Amino acid sequence: MGDESLEAIMKVRPIHEMGEELLGAAATLLHQQGDVSAALLAADVITVELVLWDSGDYQPDGYRAFFTVEPQLVSEFTDAIQGRIEAAMCTVLPRSAAAIISSIVVQPVIPRPASNWRDQVRGAGGPKPTNHARRVREDLPNHPVEDDLHFTNEWEHRVYQVLKEKQAALPDDETIGIMPLCKMRVLGTTREPDFLITYKGRAGVIEVDGPHHEGPKRASNDHSRTRLLINGGVEWVDRLDVRDSTDKTEVQKFVNNFLSRLGRR
Repeated sequence: MGDESLEAIMKVRPIHEMGEELLGAAATLLHQQGDVSAALLAADVITVELVLWDSGDYQPDGYRAFFTVEPQLVSEFTDAIQGRIEAAMCTVLPRSAAAIISSIVVQPVIPRPASNWRDQVRGAGGPKPTNHARRVREDLPNHPVEDDLHFTNEWEHRVYQVLKEKQAALPDDETIGIMPLCKMRVLGTTREPDFLITYKGRAGVIEVDGPHHEGPKRASNDHSRTRLLINGGVEWVDRLDVRDSTDKTEVQKFVNNFLSRLGRR
């Protein structure tokens, strides 16, 4: 949204195209009000679609908000959570809007079936779930893969290669463990850190941040995620800007500083 108000955006865009802006403003409001659980779930919504809905002859026009989320998160959007997000979206809706957000529908991302999906479904227990990089496997068929580990993009892959070199250079009895894109349950939500690193009996997290992490809303969400991870037992969380990941020397410096901080905490 930048510095533009929702009122200004509405002058050039119809309300049905403003789902992302409305949800972002609502999540920020919820966070400021102390409702961190609802704010974080709102941040986990992948897509928002606003569809005009028949609210009745004597009711104001209403928009139904369709949220697309990871399948395992659908159950976390309880009626209470949806009600708080809906109320926040109505609160941030500009007064000039001739409609309200009347309801929310939460839908799972539709998985891409494997070529042998019939055999999987008919087999014992059905398709086998996996925590590692499930979304990457489904949505990004050309994503980087190395050592049977999956990465969202080339920047994460570059960081992994530097971590792997560092792993090989450390003494055998004092090296590191590298876990990319592992699912991690923390209080109230499920997180997927870019890298979970173990070192000297401690666990740390590295996040590789792209341009979408810029701005006060994303910074606030990142801070909340960091606090949840630390409260869940992670010793140290650090973030690398993708613009620095293109320079191997910068990545090496970042990894060395990260392990130094993690090792002495």
